[in-house]
Amino acid sequence: MSEEKMTKVGNQSGVYYRESISKRFRGKVDKCFYVTYKKRGKKIWDKVGWVSEGYSIQMAANIRAERMRSIRHGDELPKEKTKIPTLKLLAKEYLKWSAENKNREGIEDKSRYENHLKNRFENKFLDEITTLDLEQMKTDMAKDDYSPKTIAHCIGLLRSMYNKAAEWNMYNGHNPGAQVKKPVIQNARDRWLTFEESETLLMELKRNPQIKTEYKELKDPKLHDMALLSLHTGARAGEIFKIKGFDVNFETKLITLRDTKNTETRHCPMTEDVTKMFERRMPKNLNSYVFTDSEGDKIKEVSNAFERIVNRLKMNDGVTDRRRRVLFHSLRHTFASWLAIEGTPLYTISKLMGHKSISMSERYSHLSPNYKKDIVIGLEQMFNRKKAAAPAEDQQGEEVTIIEKKKIQSKPVKKKKKPVTKTMIRKKKTASPALPQNKENLLSEAPSKGSAVVAD
Repeated sequence: MSEEKMTKVGNQSGVYYRESISKRFRGKVDKCFYVTYKKRGKKIWDKVGWVSEGYSIQMAANIRAERMRSIRHGDELPKEKTKIPTLKLLAKEYLKWSAENKNREGIEDKSRYENHLKNRFENKFLDEITTLDLEQMKTDMAKDDYSPKTIAHCIGLLRSMYNKAAEWNMYNGHNPGAQVKKPVIQNARDRWLTFEESETLLMELKRNPQIKTEYKELKDPKLHDMALLSLHTGARAGEIFKIKGFDVNFETKLITLRDTKNTETRHCPMTEDVTKMFERRMPKNLNSYVFTDSEGDKIKEVSNAFERIVNRLKMNDGVTDRRRRVLFHSLRHTFASWLAIEGTPLYTISKLMGHKSISMSERYSHLSPNYKKDIVIGLEQMFNRKKAAAPAEDQQGEEVTIIEKKKIQSKPVKKKKKPVTKTMIRKKKTASPALPQNKENLLSEAPSKGSAVVAD
């Protein structure tokens, strides 16, 4: 940068400016500030910025002074400590991001933060929360009978918040959740409804609770219809909430489930009952949600009325294991269980359920009448066939051996002919055999038909 093109700011050492040829700002020619200083004997020019960008003479002077201090003192000069945010401040930004980017608008993150993290950590600075604090939270939640899955989700949430803080340059220190071991999760549900139980539940979900004297159905049995859909298709609650009018195809009898838990789009066949339900509920605007709340907005969670009705039917009476309790999600589990009972292959169940792998569908294998049992029966039948065939094969082998021996014994033994030598030929010439006296002797000594003449 040439000093000749610069104009020195009179009262500031090492601060210059250059006027723009074309740029104007607030009716005046725009100016760009520069600072200059020496480093290791070489003159350095640094561009600071334009007046239109908010820079001033004083800002340029401050930047030059900082450069000079850094050159003279290096790292010895104390630096201003970056302000560390509290978890409350981070949570505000994180939950906003979660609502805009996560499934179900981040409602799970918000609930876990407010119920388990807020009171414990929100007023602490991020560098004050330790791994030991999270271990204590694990212990306390376990004592309060929270499930291992809930505890793991809370630890995972805090860890994700710290990761985002680093990504957003809010905090780059230690992540206390990185070294906390999550509890072992064993949440596979083995409770499913019988056909009679499901019919009873659906009937109650349609009942108008305001009328006690007789059975009357609700005008809008929304909860019943969502339960019916889950029971007949295996759809998750979150997937049902997202269904819009254009996702229902009456020609192909298929429902399109978008933005599912594993991020893949899934197509579910409709039963006759489901088809009739959608015909009744189809919105006029196909871009609208099929199921909405009282204000016409998208539903975010299953109504507490479902739990109240289940309790009224005493379906969870005496159940102490949370995995055996009937929840809305139990309807999805019931759908898969019914498929397995009907002999549906596990691969097909996996596709209908939207599982990431077939291993997730193997929990239903014990319900399938053709799984494992048929394999063992097939092996048993094979062993029986082998056992039955073994004696016959042995007997047949013995018969073959006897026949072969007889054939060998009945074969005539051929004598080997001796090779004719010169000595034998000379003997035949010199020998004078006795001639037969009469014709009969001649005939009697003649070789019979089929006999071989053997040379002596």
